[in-house]
Amino acid sequence: MKTTTLPFIIFFFITSSLLFAQKATVRGVLLDSSNQPLAGVNVTTGNEGVQSDLNGYYLIEIPSNQSVKVVYSYIGLENVEIDITLKPNADYEFNPVMKVDVVQIGTIELSTRRNKQVEGIVSISPEVIRKMPGANAGVENLLKSLPGINGNNELSTQYAVRGGNYDENLVYVNEVEVYRPFLIRSGQQEGLSFVNSDLTSNVDFSAGGFQAKYGDKLSSVLDITYRQPVKFGASLDLSLLGASGSVEGISNDGKLTGVLGLRYRNNSLFVNSKQTETNFKPTFADAQTYLTYKFNNKFELSFLGNVSINDYSYQPLTRQTNFGTLADPIALLVFYEGQEEDRYNTYFGALKGTYVLSENYTAKLIGSIYQTQEQEHFDILAQYRLGEVNTNIGDEDLGEVEFTEGIGGQLTHARNDLDALIINLEHKGTLTLEENTIEYGLKYTREDIRDRVQEYEIIDSAGFSIRPPIIDYVNNQPYEPYASPIVPYTDIRAINDVQINRISGFAQVSRQFELSNSKLWANAGVRAHNWNVSGKGITSTTQTVFSPRAQVSLKPNWEMDMLFRLSGGVYHQPPFYRELRDSTGAVRPEVKAQQSVHIVFGNDYSFKLWDRPFTLNSEAYYKKLTDVNPYTLENVRIRYRARNNAEAYAYGLDLRMAGEFVTGTESWVSFGYLKTEENIDNRGNIFRPTDQRLKFGVLIQDYVKVIPNLKGYLNLTYNTGLPGGSPSYADPYDYQQRLPDYKRADLGVSYVIVDENNLRESGWLSAFNELTIGAEIFNIFDVQNSITNTFVRDIYTKVQYSIPNYLTPRVFNVRATMRF
Repeated sequence: MKTTTLPFIIFFFITSSLLFAQKATVRGVLLDSSNQPLAGVNVTTGNEGVQSDLNGYYLIEIPSNQSVKVVYSYIGLENVEIDITLKPNADYEFNPVMKVDVVQIGTIELSTRRNKQVEGIVSISPEVIRKMPGANAGVENLLKSLPGINGNNELSTQYAVRGGNYDENLVYVNEVEVYRPFLIRSGQQEGLSFVNSDLTSNVDFSAGGFQAKYGDKLSSVLDITYRQPVKFGASLDLSLLGASGSVEGISNDGKLTGVLGLRYRNNSLFVNSKQTETNFKPTFADAQTYLTYKFNNKFELSFLGNVSINDYSYQPLTRQTNFGTLADPIALLVFYEGQEEDRYNTYFGALKGTYVLSENYTAKLIGSIYQTQEQEHFDILAQYRLGEVNTNIGDEDLGEVEFTEGIGGQLTHARNDLDALIINLEHKGTLTLEENTIEYGLKYTREDIRDRVQEYEIIDSAGFSIRPPIIDYVNNQPYEPYASPIVPYTDIRAINDVQINRISGFAQVSRQFELSNSKLWANAGVRAHNWNVSGKGITSTTQTVFSPRAQVSLKPNWEMDMLFRLSGGVYHQPPFYRELRDSTGAVRPEVKAQQSVHIVFGNDYSFKLWDRPFTLNSEAYYKKLTDVNPYTLENVRIRYRARNNAEAYAYGLDLRMAGEFVTGTESWVSFGYLKTEENIDNRGNIFRPTDQRLKFGVLIQDYVKVIPNLKGYLNLTYNTGLPGGSPSYADPYDYQQRLPDYKRADLGVSYVIVDENNLRESGWLSAFNELTIGAEIFNIFDVQNSITNTFVRDIYTKVQYSIPNYLTPRVFNVRATMRF
């Protein structure tokens, strides 16, 4: 028996090896004319075929030692064909660029690319993101030029969408949810956004009405895709604000790809130009990588990693802020002692396995770990004078405070420390059954937070310590003796050890229909979220919510290229840790999920103007919010009341016209109208902190016709003023004044020395695939925009002045960009 079996086994392995050796491999990445990856491209040879994945990657095996035709086909694009002969086990890389098929452009097709418009998603070119000027350049800088998205702090990467706040936005990188630090209170402390635009291949954004497959937030989804490289490359970006660099490559067998990005940022150029003189020593740096390994045509494993170190050292010296009117100018002069030492160190790692079980079913398993270690330590004594300003032109004391109307001091202290660990494990699947696409997912999240809050504020005016304005400290002298103790104006002390366990999931189905020669696309789904809050001294609390959502899109068979969209549903936002913590620092586990009934109606109209392509995007929306968790907003710090004691609404209209205003470049003009109010404890409607009524944005790319390598980029924003906030302990119903309108223009001018159309064959410039030098002017017109108010009391008239805290003035920057 053994003698007959052994030869058979040897024969089997030899035959299998010979058969295997008769195959060769063709692989690569499929791109469109904008160099964006194309998913779902059919790659066929004979009776065999595969489709490119979400990153445009494909791999197909072909017979060796014979001429084989490989055909690449995609609806609306011209077919690409190659005839190739490969030796056994050969590995050939082919990366075709597929162009628009002018014959088919008039047909009515809802292709994979069109589905983004169908779903109400705006796609932004990463190249525009990298080139557009901004004080904090990146994805978020460009988002703020879109309608319905507001951010009045150029040093912050945070943004508010359609009346929501900064905590209501989802951010994904390659389907992995990413997080922000907790304790940041001002834009200049933020440092770097998680998203590295040097590594980005695709940017999708939805401002509302998004599908059930996206998580449990109320406002928006930012979906980022990092690229899988097809060859070696490197980049370097240098400026007075910092530096960033990236390197990418692919293994010889094409199975392993990787990109690595390093960034460093220093905001001293902006902070040192403000009215407050400071010693400012920040260090904002991170390292980020995205690796993929393709075991075979069916299984791929990817890793996303990030390490971020943010040290913020801030020592204010003096400040003079002039305000008031021409007839009655007033100035606030402040002298400081002390300093602030903050640190935000974050560590993030995620593994994603993708298994293509068949042409009809793909399964994914995603695991991620996020840890943030944060400290906020400061002791700052501010002694101020409030008085009249010398306005006599020609006087040597012009602009100096001559007559003091108020004096006082303020001591602020904090020893806040936070350590958070967030673990996620998620399974997702996509199943195609005839005309139906079914997607589902199940996710477990564990949040472990250890938090110490210890901060106080002492206010002194003319030698008298001011107590907080609450009933316990009412002064009825001389009728009653005043025996209340001297206490800080604010005093928050808490130690929290909180664990939150979450189980969430979704299921949705999509389908395309024929309707009288028109195309109808529909999506319906539901999300469920269960969470439990527990910890030391906390009563364990469990809650569950369900969120049904739906979308319908119609493309009529008209001569005009129009697409109509209706979407909405019931959206919930189960509370994250910051939403559970009230203004005293205590954790309230009973806080409910905020709920929003959201309806969005949209229209996309594509047309030609000046014989160039344009698209007009329009969206009208309405939100009805219940179980609202009111909050106060100071710069970028949000403090919740954690009581679900309000209702709110938001409605508005967003318009954006994008196209080739200048031949060969993409630009757009946007307009947004928003109204959002809240009703706290049934006391009537007041402005929500993010009620920004009007928004205009213009983004223009241009070049000089006689010198086409000389390019210009202009980013204009005009927003009406936000509500200005209120002092500590104040009733928000008594403080409904608004900040001045926000106006800003950023200009970038660059000269292209080397690019893909002008490569050098010899000399030192031959090392570059791209070399660009330029200059940037931020806040061209030097507008004094303000983000918050400081409230100071006049000891004579007892008037409390709201003194604006101004943002950055005009700042110059130089920049050089290199690609190898």
